[in-house]
Amino acid sequence: MPHNSKSTSQPETEILYSGKFIILKRRGTWEYASRPHNMGAAVILALDREYVILVEQPRIPFGAHTIELPAGLIGDTDSHESVETAAARELIEETGYQADIIENLGQFASSPGMTSESFFLVRAQNLTRISEGGGVDDEEITVHRVKLSELPDFLQQKRQQGLVIDAKLLLLLGSNFLGLSVSK
Repeated sequence: MPHNSKSTSQPETEILYSGKFIILKRRGTWEYASRPHNMGAAVILALDREYVILVEQPRIPFGAHTIELPAGLIGDTDSHESVETAAARELIEETGYQADIIENLGQFASSPGMTSESFFLVRAQNLTRISEGGGVDDEEITVHRVKLSELPDFLQQKRQQGLVIDAKLLLLLGSNFLGLSVSK
């Protein structure tokens, strides 16, 4: 993730814990998490005409299932993997859809106060279903193909069922959901 160009004196970073996929660090009094080797993630906005492809899966930190955009780590199996290659691979693994068009929309901070992790938002279009998806190993992923016009109701229904909704889905809900009027 790019850093501010201002030169500031920072305390040394102390490693509190280092695991396979996460490192806990402290710099001064601030504690945060990061990924080994600054590994990022590809988050996939998979559009199938007027539908979006979402995934539902159990997430241990919440002790609940979540509704999310498909996503996965870049370079977790091949350290030289590109964002686009990782996104195409993860889309097939998680959802069973293959995309003819994969477009990298840029890098974003996941939760800048808690983690140095970032993700690349990738748009996938011209989708073809080639398998059931569901993830690999023990991911237990359920695939949802949701009409964009029905997304707010779908998410509300899932929330009422006790599922956690990933904040990245706000990008699909738009200004009307937020009670904002956007004028030029």
